[in-house]
Amino acid sequence: MKTTTTLLKTGALALSLLATSVMAKVSPDEAAKLGTSLTPMGAEKAANADGSIPAWTGGLPQNAGTVDSKGFLSDPFASEKPLFTITAQNAGQYKDKLSAGQLAMFKRYPDTYKIPVYPTHRTAALPDNIYAAARTSALNTEGVDGGNGLKDFSDSRYYAFPIPKSGVEVVWNHSTRYRGGNIKRYMTRVQPQANGAFSMVQFTDEVSYPADLPDMDKSKAENVLFFFIQNVTAPARLAGNVLLVHETIDQVKEPRLAWLYNAGQRRVRRAPQVAYDGPATAADGLATSDNYDMFNGAPDRYSWELVGKKEMYIPYNSYRLDDPKLKYGDIIQAGHINQDLTRYELHRVWEVVAKLKTGERHIYATRHMYFDEDTWQLAEVDHYDGRGQLWRVGEGHAQQYYHKQVPGYTAEALYDLISGRYSVLGLKNEEKQSYEFGAKASASAYTPAALRQAGIR
Repeated sequence: MKTTTTLLKTGALALSLLATSVMAKVSPDEAAKLGTSLTPMGAEKAANADGSIPAWTGGLPQNAGTVDSKGFLSDPFASEKPLFTITAQNAGQYKDKLSAGQLAMFKRYPDTYKIPVYPTHRTAALPDNIYAAARTSALNTEGVDGGNGLKDFSDSRYYAFPIPKSGVEVVWNHSTRYRGGNIKRYMTRVQPQANGAFSMVQFTDEVSYPADLPDMDKSKAENVLFFFIQNVTAPARLAGNVLLVHETIDQVKEPRLAWLYNAGQRRVRRAPQVAYDGPATAADGLATSDNYDMFNGAPDRYSWELVGKKEMYIPYNSYRLDDPKLKYGDIIQAGHINQDLTRYELHRVWEVVAKLKTGERHIYATRHMYFDEDTWQLAEVDHYDGRGQLWRVGEGHAQQYYHKQVPGYTAEALYDLISGRYSVLGLKNEEKQSYEFGAKASASAYTPAALRQAGIR
């Protein structure tokens, strides 16, 4: 009888755990915390114990600074000085608020890598309709197939799990975050040599959402999260190569669809390699496809452990790094970007550890990830190889595009600790325009047939 009772209790516990993993949507009472004890995005609204992280009071207003003719923003905190600077000599006293990757960077570059720490400003602010979408997601969205896809998400399309219960739900918040609607970006990717010498690859890319395409047949895009086009514009040997992606919501039902147009061959081909650890576009082997946006794509190859929250020094409010007065040569240095141009602040982050599942393949066996609680953007990622060796360190330099109420990246850096090289993506200081939010787009542009016209040579 005792054995039977034990089995029943064990079975009940297993069913309870299964229900918890499947029933990701929250109750109306819990969803009511959004905008009260929690921010509308699910972060803790209150300050931390000593006030070094202030309470969230609404973020930066849209008139927090000025916007120049090319769309670059003035720095609302330009007059501030660092509270202190972390270096290789004093990093040990701050190690509880640094990632293993940051500590490794101090060891790899003891004379040049530094972390200037400034006062913390919780600048994240989004439009009211996006806050409402997050609440809708909290009440309705669930994961399918262990979190590899989503269901009941089509009515919101943003922030699938603002009150997350698992690691994969935190990852989905990053993937489904608000980017400003349709957006067009002009940017540069640089892979310096170990001595700092570099050449540039220039892109334009566009992200568009089915709901924001007036000619989109919505019935044909029920499982599409967004459409993506990336067009290489320089150097001449790569110009005209175009990538098209249809990013799906339920990636079990329908995996990501991708096509490449090769300007030299004048051919459009399916591109299944544009996923997971396939090589990133024009990254010289220093980044994978899923390193773009710090992490992107299907989560199915990893198990995702939600460690919890911690306080951490992360890149934040990186307006100085985005200054159009800077040249790329001012930013790019041997080993890492010019850390004198960076800004770090103390913020709460969600800590998630991704471990490669048995039988799956990826060059990164483990990823240790830190997500900013206010924006759900990835701030730091430590990538480990199959031997358990820390290999690459990702840092997402974030800023609030306050004029459009959009949190985003200034630049994404990925440092290879072994080779001494790195890739930095998203720089736009010398480009003709900053990000174009609310860009006009047509569904007809996001078809394989349209790729040939998109390429130039």
